[in-house]
Amino acid sequence: MCPRPCRQLSSQDFGLARRIPPLNPLHTFEVVARTGNLTAAAAQLHVTQSAVSRQITALEEYFGVELFVRERQGVSLTEVGQRYAAQIVPAFAAIATATEQLWHKPDEEVVRVGVYSTFSAKWLIPRLPQFLARHPGKDVRIHRLVPAVNFERDPVDMAIQLAGDEVLRQPGLHADALFAECLDPVCSPVLLERLRSAGRPATELLGQRLLVSKYHAHDWDDWLQSNDLQNQAEQAERMVFNASMLTWQAAVHGLGVAMGQWHFLQDELQTGALVRPFERPLYTARSYWLLRPRGQRSGLLARALRSWLLQEAGKMEPPG
Repeated sequence: MCPRPCRQLSSQDFGLARRIPPLNPLHTFEVVARTGNLTAAAAQLHVTQSAVSRQITALEEYFGVELFVRERQGVSLTEVGQRYAAQIVPAFAAIATATEQLWHKPDEEVVRVGVYSTFSAKWLIPRLPQFLARHPGKDVRIHRLVPAVNFERDPVDMAIQLAGDEVLRQPGLHADALFAECLDPVCSPVLLERLRSAGRPATELLGQRLLVSKYHAHDWDDWLQSNDLQNQAEQAERMVFNASMLTWQAAVHGLGVAMGQWHFLQDELQTGALVRPFERPLYTARSYWLLRPRGQRSGLLARALRSWLLQEAGKMEPPG
């Protein structure tokens, strides 16, 4: 029992039971209202135009009112939609500002890099202690990034991605080439020695088991064609893995021959865990690029990291 008359708690005491519409349709409404165009909104949201229309319809059904007038040239806000947008658009702007402030340390303290797992594990992370030793107290955050970077969408300051020179023509991007992609098969030395001790050529490895990375499924065909060795691999079993690192680990344990990416296998080649049975490197038309948003001011730490990455990439000796 209460020692004094009890007051029934209302939703206002806890800030509960606020009526908030579904957030995905609400976000879509905000973008369409701000851009005034379904196509532009779809591009900004990275969805189809029909998906944008469905989200708007869902929000209108939720409210039971029309927010937009569909016209031949596009859409325009109704009077109700204008009143709603006048409050919703600034609210989303405030959310974006608050998120940016929460996300960012001062630009002198942190830089965020979007990169493939293979690149970060086999090239960037082993070298990163050198950079951090030169910049004590600073923070380099690595974000796993697989799709092509979009600096409006992805919470990174720069990205490292594999692409052709078309990146140089993409508006809004500044691109520095780190190094060209270099393919060369690798295998366990035991596997190669077993073949050689029987007096058989290394090319017989191509007819056994080829280890294939899912995201580099065409690398084997490109290398075989460039060396005119397609016939030797026609009957080979192909074992597919979800990541290049898994194919290389399988090669270390003698499961077959993997397509190596030379810049990422220096440790394994130097220790002898892997060997290059053919030593016929193929430089593809693609390179690993350091990408940054054009026109965005970079902090001292980001500029230092860019300079260091270019220096480290420049130290890589091409394979013999």
